Amino acid sequence: MSDLPPRAAAEASLGDRAAADLRFIRHAMERTSAFTAVPGAGGMVMGLIGAIAAIAGSMQPSPDRWLAVWLSAAAAGFVVGLVTISWKCRRLGTLLSGALAQNFAVALVAPLAAGAGVTFALWSVRAYPVMPAAWLLMYGAGVVTGGMFSVRAVRLAGLLFMLCGFAAALTPAAWGNAWLGLGFGLVHIVSGFYIVRHHGG
Repeated sequence: MSDLPPRAAAEASLGDRAAADLRFIRHAMERTSAFTAVPGAGGMVMGLIGAIAAIAGSMQPSPDRWLAVWLSAAAAGFVVGLVTISWKCRRLGTLLSGALAQNFAVALVAPLAAGAGVTFALWSVRAYPVMPAAWLLMYGAGVVTGGMFSVRAVRLAGLLFMLCGFAAALTPAAWGNAWLGLGFGLVHIVSGFYIVRHHGG
């Protein structure tokens, strides 16, 4: 039996219930404060596209043909990302028009749009060797900033993209295509698989 008087015991019980309620509310807010509709399966498909582009790009006879391969892969990956995010949102009952989804989209798309402008500028001066580092760094920055509104795995993937970008900048230009394959291929596949296993597909 408790040694507390009835009033003190009631107050202690009320305090315990309040603490439990606060813990429940905090956990609920943590779950709803992350955009969880990032598609793991879509990321894996994007990774396969990146791996294929790395192989195809290494076989091209000219820098312009190499660029065309990677721009085509980027367009295909963008479409896959949009479609699979829409599917996952519908499955989870998440609104793409919600504030959280919009914050995620802006944080991700702004660096990607900057990357498109940088790509055009580099192409105009035929600075092809710089493109792999620029692409990986800009894409990684977008994934990190978008990941601030999503789960931790997204942010970690963004950091890995950026690490590949720094590596591409610090190693011989001939390695650029390999770093693209590692980043846009392997990192996408591994992070996508993790999201499938731990964050609902």
